[in-house]
Amino acid sequence: MRIGLLNGGGDCPGLNAVTRAVVRKGSGVLGHQIVGFRHGWRGVIEGEAVELTVDATRGLLYRGGTVLGTSRTNPYKAEGDIAAVLDTLARERVDMLIAVGGEDTLGVAHRLCADGVGCVGVPKTIDNDLAATDYTFGFDTAVQIATEAIDRLHTTAESHDRVIIVEVMGRHAGWIALHSGFAGGADAILIPEVSFDVDELCAQLQHRHARGSNSSIVVAAEGATPREGTMATQDAELDEFGHVRLGGIAARLAPEVKSRTGFDTRVVVLGHLLRGGTPTAYDRILASRLGLAAVEAAHDRATDTMVALRGTEIVRVPLADALDTLKTVPAERLAEAEVFFG
Repeated sequence: MRIGLLNGGGDCPGLNAVTRAVVRKGSGVLGHQIVGFRHGWRGVIEGEAVELTVDATRGLLYRGGTVLGTSRTNPYKAEGDIAAVLDTLARERVDMLIAVGGEDTLGVAHRLCADGVGCVGVPKTIDNDLAATDYTFGFDTAVQIATEAIDRLHTTAESHDRVIIVEVMGRHAGWIALHSGFAGGADAILIPEVSFDVDELCAQLQHRHARGSNSSIVVAAEGATPREGTMATQDAELDEFGHVRLGGIAARLAPEVKSRTGFDTRVVVLGHLLRGGTPTAYDRILASRLGLAAVEAAHDRATDTMVALRGTEIVRVPLADALDTLKTVPAERLAEAEVFFG
């Protein structure tokens, strides 16, 4: 059997571990040929294929990023792209395709299944917002990096009597902000699921400072939004899947906090730093287990499925389940963190 492999969407710590596991099990144990496509769906459209062997994928476990490359290309957007995808898969004699990505990448895979292509999905999103799996690899690494940064920012905020607003990734779900803010002892956490009132935030910070704390750390997900009428917002461009390219909430919020409280307020945007570097041990293991399970599903021709973490087990679920809804932060989880504010 010839099994194709691609990564779609943003890069993520653990992608190389998936590639290594797919090749080690698929080629080294099951005897299949593995072909990788460069730069996600764009590589399939343009026919950028590379043979993946055990020898060629040694040493990938601890490497960040992705040796295959990735992109946010949507082959259902431009006329002729899907025909090109089908031509490439036929030319490369791909029997089953493993797509590693988030809702957009997996959405394309799901649609391809309806067009007769055998696809298996591997959940990958730093935001941890896919509902069909308990955790996605890359999330633990991102939280660890953000928590370490917050730990460091506490000392400089205390030294200069400052409020520091730390912006982290999280377009529609605030899992990174919640976990890193909770672990890092943030004094306020702003997430996309709950719009915030600027005056209430400022009052909370003033109350904290009145009690003798001379500094505060506010962690804000990039998708956090103010309640209507409490702060000016700005329009943003869309990507190929129609999603807003976010970022900048901290820079817009900082002058509002400073003008309303008088506190020296600074901004730190962690952004793509959360995607970089080596994956944590947890993410290396999770990514490897998902890769092993994905190639086993491809071997069984279990098309239109996704491998997922449920509890401690890796199981197969319908790809449609991963696309049904986003996994967002419940109000009670934010309430747990709020006990420690102030």
